[in-house]
Amino acid sequence: MLLSLSSLLISFFVYHYCCDDEYSFLTYTSVEEQDLCLRSSRPYWNSLTVYSNKKMSYGTWLSPIQSSLIVENILTLSEIEIDEKGNIYWLELRPLENGRYVLRSNKQQDDLISKTFNCRTRVHEYGGGSYIVKNNIIYFSNFNDQRIYKLDIKENNLPIPLTNESNNSSLRYADFTIDLIRQQLICVHENHQSENDVQNTIISISLKNSSSIITLDSGYDFYSSPKISPDGKYLIWICWNHPNMPWDQTELWIGEFNNNNEENLLLVNKKKLFGKINESILQPQWSPDGKFIYFISDQNGWWNIYRFNINDQSFEHVYNMEAEFGGPAWQFGASYYDFDSDENIITVYWKNGIAKLNRINVQTKTLIPLTATEEYTNIGSVHVYKQNVYFIGSSSIKPTEIVEYNLETNTKKIICRSTNLTFDSRYLSVPEMITFKTGDNDDDVAYGFYYPPKNDDYQIPTKTNELPPLLVRSHGGPTSATTSSFNLRIQYWTSRGFALLDVNYRGSTGYGRKFRDSLKYNWGIYDVQDCIAGAKHLVQQNKVDRNRLTIDGGSAGGYTTLCALTMFDYFSAGASHYGVSDLELLARDTHKFEARYLDQLVGEYPAKKDLYIERSPINYVKNLSKPIIFFQGTEDKIVLPSQAEIMVNALREKKLPVAYVLFEGEQHGFRKAENIRKSLDGQFYFFSKIFRFPMADKIEPILIENLSND
Repeated sequence: MLLSLSSLLISFFVYHYCCDDEYSFLTYTSVEEQDLCLRSSRPYWNSLTVYSNKKMSYGTWLSPIQSSLIVENILTLSEIEIDEKGNIYWLELRPLENGRYVLRSNKQQDDLISKTFNCRTRVHEYGGGSYIVKNNIIYFSNFNDQRIYKLDIKENNLPIPLTNESNNSSLRYADFTIDLIRQQLICVHENHQSENDVQNTIISISLKNSSSIITLDSGYDFYSSPKISPDGKYLIWICWNHPNMPWDQTELWIGEFNNNNEENLLLVNKKKLFGKINESILQPQWSPDGKFIYFISDQNGWWNIYRFNINDQSFEHVYNMEAEFGGPAWQFGASYYDFDSDENIITVYWKNGIAKLNRINVQTKTLIPLTATEEYTNIGSVHVYKQNVYFIGSSSIKPTEIVEYNLETNTKKIICRSTNLTFDSRYLSVPEMITFKTGDNDDDVAYGFYYPPKNDDYQIPTKTNELPPLLVRSHGGPTSATTSSFNLRIQYWTSRGFALLDVNYRGSTGYGRKFRDSLKYNWGIYDVQDCIAGAKHLVQQNKVDRNRLTIDGGSAGGYTTLCALTMFDYFSAGASHYGVSDLELLARDTHKFEARYLDQLVGEYPAKKDLYIERSPINYVKNLSKPIIFFQGTEDKIVLPSQAEIMVNALREKKLPVAYVLFEGEQHGFRKAENIRKSLDGQFYFFSKIFRFPMADKIEPILIENLSND
């Protein structure tokens, strides 16, 4: 990195002028003085660095990782697709464009769609599988009207609508596959014309006459993953019914097309291939030669890869391993494996929270790690074209990037990065994966990634025994998991002097079916126990300050946070981001995909109404004794603002410090840059006032009610 001589001299001067008092933590340098002291911490060209060695208390450190940096310079990359010529396509989520999903390609520098389009589907509300590419044509779902659009890349024309307009975007489409023989676009269809009776089906849309739409299968509550065989003769798909979620129990079906043209097109001879009770099946896929159907199943307790011979009807386990070769199907379009030949598959698996990319020979059943990719600890969207493997990878210190890995030369090439900034490792905390005891039984354990405070421009005074404050983070879902992927929203805290524990509580994915199912009927119990146990584990190891323990989470993680703060007295403060506080309200008024989710997590409603009352934080407001900040979107249909407001009013009445930040127009999760910034800075501001340490950052204050100045 290049830095001017004058900048270096200024840094040297201010360090010796205001940064040489070992005990300055007792009096605290003012924000203005510290800003002068660390003026060179601002981004310089495309690198971030600071020149100082001040000894100051945890939480008061000035960090180059600002909230503006996170939203203005970091993109989210997803949904790789490869066309028949090997061209690469992907989506970029851009906070500065109000969370718009933009189609990109290595074929051209410009965006493939203009700012009036947003490549995002609302099927299942969580989307995914929003586009497909074939023969220079992209078919994609547009968020604003949920219509399918056709984009001719070669002609560089504007997208034109393929499907008709519907009232209130009530007709939605996702998870596309193309039937070249009959010129059909096959996909999952979700019909919201009657909100009390949402219908999910698999349909076929004529590419010659888009008004010709045929229903290929119906009758199940949910569908995903339609895949046509290479010879065009068969279609396979996944389906399931309430009360199951796709990680509980799904079925793999096959049907045969009745002819080779679109007239009177039907699927005949439909039959279920696989799908036992308590078996979750993912990502069915045809082998390149069309002889086998591959799929991921957890019938042995782990999501492993299997295959079915279409001719002799034989079935075999491709590779048996106590590791997860798949994940929870919250979204469409996930790709955990692909083929580089008829005999070899490239696949990712997770073990102990770490992802690894491998090559499996299905004949010899041998697994070969692709060691050149081991720098990535989180890997997704795996695709193969000839000898090139494409994936989205990251690690705790490596920002997300789209990677091309050549199997023959064992070399990598970066196709796209989520940021053009480079980060000095002196400000990046590397997590330690920890396992800790929890629950009532000796063999009950939970997992987490522990991030110690990290900012090499600061030292804690050597003659003090100060320990850092801790932020415990509970992930959403709850059937999901946290990973060790690059996350500036974590480094934001650790570079300011907080320790952070990212918890994979019982019920998280990535640790096998038994661990995942342990949260069944125990939500609000095990997840809370595990977050508390994780904090206690770090306290017992003398790594964090027992008197400055905080907890936060979003959605389901917000529910865990509120349970911990209303039903237990262990944490000193908390932050709820669109968190659930009323389980009854959630059970009565949520979208179809999750309408029966709580049957598995709590119990069937209303038969188990007593459990819903017992585990709802909203019914324990009398126990509230700790400060909480709430962040909420006005348009959230999953967790209504009223849930947060009841909790806020209870804290007001008890004269406890409380802050309520309501974002106009935001839904379940914040996508606008200014709101992402405010939720991050606002939480840090709140904790700084609760624990009474001065902030080095110039953060816009938020209103904290009942905050004592004593």
